[in-house]
Amino acid sequence: MSEWTPDIARLQALDDAEWLAVERSYCGRLMAYAARRIADAQAREDILQETFLGAVRGIRDFDPVYTFEQYLFGICKNRTIDHLRRKRMATLQSAPDEDETFGVEELATDDETPSAIVRGRDLACAGREMLQSMLRDWVQETWLAGEFTRLMVVEALFAGRWRNRDTWERFHLRDETAVAGIKFRALKRLRELADERDPKRQILPLLAGAIEDDDGRLSIDVAAAWCAGRVSCPARHWLARSAAGTLPQGSREFIAFHLDEMKCEWCQANRDDLERTEQSADVDAIVERVGASTLQYLRSRTRR
Repeated sequence: MSEWTPDIARLQALDDAEWLAVERSYCGRLMAYAARRIADAQAREDILQETFLGAVRGIRDFDPVYTFEQYLFGICKNRTIDHLRRKRMATLQSAPDEDETFGVEELATDDETPSAIVRGRDLACAGREMLQSMLRDWVQETWLAGEFTRLMVVEALFAGRWRNRDTWERFHLRDETAVAGIKFRALKRLRELADERDPKRQILPLLAGAIEDDDGRLSIDVAAAWCAGRVSCPARHWLARSAAGTLPQGSREFIAFHLDEMKCEWCQANRDDLERTEQSADVDAIVERVGASTLQYLRSRTRR
């Protein structure tokens, strides 16, 4: 079973049929994501409409490093954050946003030149992309080898920031040294993958610190890269098979761990969508309204 993916070239050509197919395919899971965070049904529909319009506007700059689902979910997440921030600011007009995370620019010192700051940003961006690619390859290798306990342990350590003690107890390993051994082998393989991608070692020093150090000084964060890159998220058809109970034990256990203990918000949204026995009339109506809005925009952009 394979999941339908859109033709990016047709989307970039603003093909009506391809964009409407995207909305029919992805509307339910995006609505499920927004529903976990926003109670207001009209606000959720507005976010969905803004997500698809944002996707149309940005599709010519689509980065094939990511999947199209990642592209859509990223826009939806940003629109959801914007809505929650506006709502918060309406309640607390003068309160600072203490939840804001700092970016690369805040690591710059006063004596850094603009060109040095830009280069630092470019290196950090390249480092994050490289780290996500390495992690994704490691996950795929581990999955294909059927090493699902190892995969869960490393996800817990790298993405969940679990302590060694909590990890060996959760997975019934011998002791903390068993966890350390799994982490050591994972790091060794990641270093090999990094050497393949960065033979001139321009980015590798950043990645080494990001993965191996816990001092929090670096802008490349392995947990953030793991989650943003969705490096261990199973494809939608795997989630469907898991829900149907047709997966082998190892992959079934990993998916349950990923959903219920790591609480992956993207995969939870896909599960919520898949668990609907049939698409509700409300969702059908939303798809129709959002589709009409997207179609109007597409025609305005292609009208000569």
